[in-house]
Amino acid sequence: MSTFLGLLKLFWIFLKISIVTFGGGYAMMPMIFQEMTANNYLTEDQLFQFVGIAESTPGPFAINIATFAGFETFGFLGAVVATLAVVIPSFLIILFIAAISENFIHHPIVKSVLNVIKPAIIGFILAAAIRVTVKATIGSWQEFDISWQAIVIFTTMIVLSSVFNKKFPPIVLILLSGLMGLGLYLL
Repeated sequence: MSTFLGLLKLFWIFLKISIVTFGGGYAMMPMIFQEMTANNYLTEDQLFQFVGIAESTPGPFAINIATFAGFETFGFLGAVVATLAVVIPSFLIILFIAAISENFIHHPIVKSVLNVIKPAIIGFILAAAIRVTVKATIGSWQEFDISWQAIVIFTTMIVLSSVFNKKFPPIVLILLSGLMGLGLYLL
């Protein structure tokens, strides 16, 4: 496949994901995983690594993951193409909604549609959270390789964020989990 056709296919994949997914980057994760692995652009392990990178870098998760996936498949041009594809639908939709927002948001049909979409968004986010948690703590269901380090870090972050609610800024928790990861995985 030529580079141009590959970039066009990559653009179409991320455009399609961005158009049909509501709820942000986490809701997009199941589709991104399916499309990237089905088209042999990335392995599941690479995607999990990108999730970790996208989580710890500034910016919207969906844009970060698209940029990383695009860069890994087609270099700088792939990063630009995938990023544009994931941004364009949201940008156009927000632009349209801003133009007609007052009448649009309060319309009964729009309220009904949003009420129907909310459970699906929650389902996508939960599926992504479960998938990442399982991968981070036990590897995969087939291997069932429990990572005690990941469980310790995960449990510590939950306790710190629950017990000391709002006392630790998210950046402190991210840095602390990174330091714990370095320490525990180097043991």
